[in-house]
Amino acid sequence: MESNLRQRVRGTLDQLRSELLAQRTAEGHWVGELSASALSTATAISALSATLIHAPRSIDNEDAIEDQIVCGMQYLSQQQNADGGFGDTDRSHSNIATSYLVLAASSLAKQSRSVGLESNQLAALEAYIKSEGKIDGLRRRYGKDKTFVVPILANMAIAGLVSWDDVPRLPFEASVFPQSMYRVLQMPVVSYAIPALVAIGQARHFHGSKTWLPIRLIRAAAVNRSMRVLRRMQPDSGGYLEATPLTSFVLMSLAATGRGDCEVSRDAIRFLTDSMNTDGSWPIDTNLATWITSLSISALASDPDDDGSWFSPSLVDWHLGCQHRQRHPFTGAQPGGWGWTDLSGAVPDGDDTPGAVLAVKRMQRHASGSQVARMDTAISEARQWLIDLQNRDGGWPTFCRGWGKLPFDRSSTDLTAHALRAFGENGLNHASKQKAERFLTRHQADDGSWLPLWFGNQDHPAEDNPVYGTSRVLLAGAAGFLSDEAIRRGASYLCSNQNADGGWGGGASILPWMKRDRLRDAGVQAAEDLTSSVEETAVAIEALTAIYSKNGRLSTNDHGKMPKDSIEFAQTGPTAGKNDPKQVIIRGVEFLLQSVHDGRHRVPWPIGFYFAKLWYHEKLYPLVFTVAALSSFLRSDLD
Repeated sequence: MESNLRQRVRGTLDQLRSELLAQRTAEGHWVGELSASALSTATAISALSATLIHAPRSIDNEDAIEDQIVCGMQYLSQQQNADGGFGDTDRSHSNIATSYLVLAASSLAKQSRSVGLESNQLAALEAYIKSEGKIDGLRRRYGKDKTFVVPILANMAIAGLVSWDDVPRLPFEASVFPQSMYRVLQMPVVSYAIPALVAIGQARHFHGSKTWLPIRLIRAAAVNRSMRVLRRMQPDSGGYLEATPLTSFVLMSLAATGRGDCEVSRDAIRFLTDSMNTDGSWPIDTNLATWITSLSISALASDPDDDGSWFSPSLVDWHLGCQHRQRHPFTGAQPGGWGWTDLSGAVPDGDDTPGAVLAVKRMQRHASGSQVARMDTAISEARQWLIDLQNRDGGWPTFCRGWGKLPFDRSSTDLTAHALRAFGENGLNHASKQKAERFLTRHQADDGSWLPLWFGNQDHPAEDNPVYGTSRVLLAGAAGFLSDEAIRRGASYLCSNQNADGGWGGGASILPWMKRDRLRDAGVQAAEDLTSSVEETAVAIEALTAIYSKNGRLSTNDHGKMPKDSIEFAQTGPTAGKNDPKQVIIRGVEFLLQSVHDGRHRVPWPIGFYFAKLWYHEKLYPLVFTVAALSSFLRSDLD
């Protein structure tokens, strides 16, 4: 007879499955909903305002754009934190980058249509920026990576708040070389930022102090050719990477140099005006439809009682249709990978591709006929794409092999673990597999954790998320990769860092938000000792149950299985000595059950990192992650 806990998990999982299935589109896939972003809203306001100021003839619907600027500023005026600064989302701590961008947006909006922050709001904002060290503080936040510092300074220069000479020069002329040479040229920005490099670099060339004559002549000769690169990289939607900030930086730079009426600018305007939310905000990106669909499929299919009711031939067609079939104009990536969305601005990458492969493999159980053959071909092409992406250090980067050491170009642990799971134990040659495992072993911290690339914790001292990173790498361990010792240390880290409320991650910022009146009115409850997030707890439980499961395969030298009771987790954290690993897992499951009962699985938390440490939260993350976690628990023999 099933224990009471398993019965409760089963009932809760059935509820969550119904909720997740109800979130599908009419076509049978998932789109999700990205958080509104003060950062994105600020950049969009700046771009549209700069166009009205410097290139009004490029505007066909000037009145509508004026309305959007006004609505955008009204949204921003409601997002200022108590310390005077602005955070990326409505649940984010203030940071100097977003605060500077809001300051620039307010200035440009006042110049274009006499709307902006109130004087008291501006005073508080300027005081916050001063307390953070002003420009020096901005540079400290990003270190050697100029990918986001230079666009912010350019935005400030366009607003007239700093001199153009304060904006570092960017070698936009390098963009005219073949893409295969970009990594050799040692670009000062990451691979995805080439459009910003071109547009901002040109604006600095036109407005800043003159450089050495031969260099100036070379750059002048490269303007038109680099503009063609900018146009070639622009997707049909008009939005580079479907991202509001990147598209906005391009548009405001072109407008500031009198080119607001060129094709690139007109399509960028179209993208921005089409992507505004009804509340006057802009999201960080249009959507993560492919990523969310892949995660949803894998979560639903992992339920031991899954009946496949989520499956449909149209879902297969949609998902396979998201696979890129041509060489990508943005990164030069060969066909075979998946990006994060089905929209034209997506770029194939080393995290969405493994996620899609795992989802397609799950769907194969229910497919028949010609679809199975198509799926086999898609998986084979994606695996070859991933093989070609693997870096010399054994890890996987996001977009481009061997590009550099800046974030999103260097290898990362969560992407490497995800790629290994997509290959499976026999899908990668022995040498490549060993290199990948060595990479993960080298990057395991002394405390047993791994740090991810795409996810963070705003309450963590370094804004890292070792809970997420460790959990995702341990899933690769449960799939037959990594040494027993690496797995033991990673699992020990998670067990030793369980919070007093039974969950993981989170921090001091969660409880005040969960106690807000509007959430309480919506039926969301929060205990006084709440610290953990649903998302981080769910990924930790999924990983620990996968490792602890009777059927969980743990890699050993003789390719055998290691009994779960031989895993001895040294506990040194908040729960040290209180319970064994089984009890750690059960407490975590109880936290998830209580979270669902209290409605907190419907309140996403900003654990997502976008490019350059831009925070976001995604509506479906807590729901999808919890479905995967409870399914993993039911596959184990724990009770």
